[in-house]
Amino acid sequence: MSRLVKEFAKGLWAELPPFRVLLGLCPTLAVTSTAENGLGMGVAVLFVLTMSNMIISCLRKVIPAKVRIACFIVIAASLVVAVELLMQAYTYPLYQKLGIFVPLIVVNCLILGRAEAFASKNGVLPSIADALGMGLGFTLSLTFLGAVREILGNGTVFGMEVMWRSFEPVAFMVKAPGAFVALGVILAGMNAFNRYQSRKKGETPPDVMNSTCASCGACGGIQNLKDK
Repeated sequence: MSRLVKEFAKGLWAELPPFRVLLGLCPTLAVTSTAENGLGMGVAVLFVLTMSNMIISCLRKVIPAKVRIACFIVIAASLVVAVELLMQAYTYPLYQKLGIFVPLIVVNCLILGRAEAFASKNGVLPSIADALGMGLGFTLSLTFLGAVREILGNGTVFGMEVMWRSFEPVAFMVKAPGAFVALGVILAGMNAFNRYQSRKKGETPPDVMNSTCASCGACGGIQNLKDK
């Protein structure tokens, strides 16, 4: 049980996908103009990630190593089709807002990264715990980023007015440049907080690993960095 809790909890802070290991940045930057968009995309990814991890873990001894990536993509694609149909049936306006980024979940590096780095090497329950933690962390991150951009860019959150009447929206925050600015400020704040916590405990500030794809560990990149 302690291992399941550990695998679940790591995705909520220590390995927070878009802010710690910088996985899934394409939808993170593209669809987070509002909190609603971020929440919708996050829930879709959470469903696909959890189901794909579970299926891949169950089939990990059956899938041939040489074609494992292709198999992972086929599994993810099947789940994404189900998500698309559900969104079209029940949340069509949101589906239209998210656009091409819903089918692109198939090649989201978070889905393939967790499949390769974790689900294909671990049992079903740890894989589900890993997916739930990573997926929930991804959902919360996108919702938070979307809320920040929406508040600053429109003065609303989930469509509700939250700012004073004389507030002048910063229009570029809900456009493409605003996504990079908001993400950079959040990353800087998190890194500063980590260093403050380390100094407070008398520890050496941790190296910043979130600037490269090595942090996902799917291809052994972390060990390669350590060896250097």
